[in-house]
Amino acid sequence: MKQGIFELKRVKNLTRDIYQLKFSGDVSGIKNPGEFVNILLPDKFLRRPISICDWDANENNLILLIKTAGAGTRELVRYKPGTRLDILTGLGNGFIIPEGLDLSRVILAGGGIGIAPLYNLAKSLIKRDCKPVIVMGYKSAADIFYTREFQKLGCEIKIATEDGSAGVKGFVTDILKLYPEKDYIYACGPSAMLKAVYNLNNFTGGQFSFEARMACGFGACMGCSIATKNGYKRVCKDGPVFFREEIAWD
Repeated sequence: MKQGIFELKRVKNLTRDIYQLKFSGDVSGIKNPGEFVNILLPDKFLRRPISICDWDANENNLILLIKTAGAGTRELVRYKPGTRLDILTGLGNGFIIPEGLDLSRVILAGGGIGIAPLYNLAKSLIKRDCKPVIVMGYKSAADIFYTREFQKLGCEIKIATEDGSAGVKGFVTDILKLYPEKDYIYACGPSAMLKAVYNLNNFTGGQFSFEARMACGFGACMGCSIATKNGYKRVCKDGPVFFREEIAWD
């Protein structure tokens, strides 16, 4: 874990409730895609945990995608460029690419804001000569974001919307069934989506990034613990990424 002061450089509105924030600061504490940061807001007691979308160690840039869901996130996206914030980096265990994994078997799935941490993962896979397929789930066409960014990387994009206004009508699971040859999945999204993906028969392995309410963000309070096959584990410290084989659903 590393603490630093970051300067907000840009705020960009992507949809009605999704924003892209670009910060400048020391990102040397970030090691793997899927990690998160914890942001201290001046008038809030608890920090706000946010998944990392992307970072650049050479330029000292940090990219976050924010969904405005409460008072803290609504305040965060209203800050003006030049605002300086105290941010903890190097938090959580992110996605890894296991040694010997056949990258032709890999598929990515994200639901809503859960798409964010898959962006840098896709970049990491492309550096290994993998052309990732990413399945992106949204409520409607009006909620779609970051498809162009993934396409620019060279990803194959498949979209599902719940109301059928864009792509396939349905959920990410409806598209995942069309790829029986892809049996290793990286997934991030709401719990209902993760559980539905987990229950698909065509996956023999994978990694799932969980969302949870966090107080400290580094494992001290145990407030974000979830049940696994190996006992209770903390989403902030032991996760947020867990291997498929260790996940236990209620």
